[in-house]
Amino acid sequence: MYSMDEKLQVAEWYHRLKAETNERFFPLFFDESRYLVLKGGGGSGKSIFAGRKVLERCVSEPGHRWLVVRKVARTLRESCFEQLKNQAQAHYAEAVDFIPHGKGGDLYLRFKNGSEILFAGLDDVEKLKSIYDITGIWIEEASELKESDFQQLDIRLRGDFPRYQQIILSFNPVSVTHWLKRRFFDEKDPRACVHESTYLDNRFLPPEAIATLENFRGRDEYYYQVYCLGEWGVTGKTVFQGKQLLRRLGELKKPAAQGDFCYEAEKDGVHIASCSFREAEDGALRIYLPPEKGHPYVIGADTAGEGSDWFVAQVIDNVTGVQAAVLRQHYDEDVFAKQLYCLGKYYNDALLAPEVNFSTFPTRLLSMMGYGKLYVREQTDSFSGELKQAFGFRTDRLTRPNLIANLIAVLRDHAELLNDEQTIYELLSFVRRDELRAEAEPGTHDDCVMALAIAHYVRPQQKMRAAEEKVSGRLWREDQWEDYFAADTATRKYLVEKWGNPK
Repeated sequence: MYSMDEKLQVAEWYHRLKAETNERFFPLFFDESRYLVLKGGGGSGKSIFAGRKVLERCVSEPGHRWLVVRKVARTLRESCFEQLKNQAQAHYAEAVDFIPHGKGGDLYLRFKNGSEILFAGLDDVEKLKSIYDITGIWIEEASELKESDFQQLDIRLRGDFPRYQQIILSFNPVSVTHWLKRRFFDEKDPRACVHESTYLDNRFLPPEAIATLENFRGRDEYYYQVYCLGEWGVTGKTVFQGKQLLRRLGELKKPAAQGDFCYEAEKDGVHIASCSFREAEDGALRIYLPPEKGHPYVIGADTAGEGSDWFVAQVIDNVTGVQAAVLRQHYDEDVFAKQLYCLGKYYNDALLAPEVNFSTFPTRLLSMMGYGKLYVREQTDSFSGELKQAFGFRTDRLTRPNLIANLIAVLRDHAELLNDEQTIYELLSFVRRDELRAEAEPGTHDDCVMALAIAHYVRPQQKMRAAEEKVSGRLWREDQWEDYFAADTATRKYLVEKWGNPK
């Protein structure tokens, strides 16, 4: 039982702490989750709270050895260390045993009850190895860390400390493809408390700082949403329109169906006698728009290779350009070819354009199976030097830039053509590197991007209008006639399909 004096002391502590803390954060002082994940925009007060909780626990729970880390050691002194020094002097001066002064010396704080706070950067591996018996960890700017960095820290937080052990992660959201989003926001770790805040939750923020942040609302809406409001954004020199893609991401609906194709092979083991779609929650095929009678479809396929083990096929309605379905799975090549065969048949004998860079086997097998509508490309015979036709799409130094440029043009003002979440994530992480080459960020994939790019690029080889649609003559503008006369035969056919027969 507590004495009256003790109860008064607790009540006084409670009210003082509440008065000095933003209401949005106050309940988190009592959260005992393994991971306390603080995602917030600039000026939200998340780092101030994190520091205060670390100090509060060190003062009230003897024997703590808290570790405060950032990716780079030299950034600690002017950020976390200075903040914790100031907070300790302002709120816990009587409990502090040692606070270093000046710029030199090791970074640490010590308390009279035996608790201490240590600081280390993840670039200083030797120093990190010498730190032991950690009872809690605060990771500031956690988005700077690799997932492997976090896992190493997670392993170090163990032991027989009598109180709960916790890792606090504070960060501004950066890339919508970041491991933090997947690890704590998409997969919903049951041991994590996820908390979101913005500058609007910080009642201690000076008016000048508020004015600075709100000034971005009119000047740069995207920057305001990501940096000020703490919404997930994109990093790097994004090839595609990040703002539009993020908006579209929030509009997406669940697939109309998900599953795989079942098929029955003929006795020769090559041809398929029949195939049918079977729904399954873990199926590799996500259908957003079932096939419409008479509509022509195009399927671009990216085969596994060059570090990627995903086979992907993108289906688009060639009348509208809308993404109708996505097939994405780890396959053996023959299984992928048979799934493609069924997918093409399911979508009204769609034009199939499998990539042939790393293996021609799926395309050869589709041809042997008698699939009647494979994409045809022209190539130069290495012996005779003559042009000849071959099945499948080849991505090389000449076709790849055209593929990407065409997809950029298609999606620039038409993000509504996209229906698939995984595809949008890949588009968001498709950036221009220092040498201006457009490619996936390290650690991400571009199979969905390349398959979609192929599908849109080969559209001229497929009909552009539904079979039932009757197109009467149309009056072409002067610029349309100029484009028509400047085009080659295949493109002229495409333009007529697109614009209708000229009067």
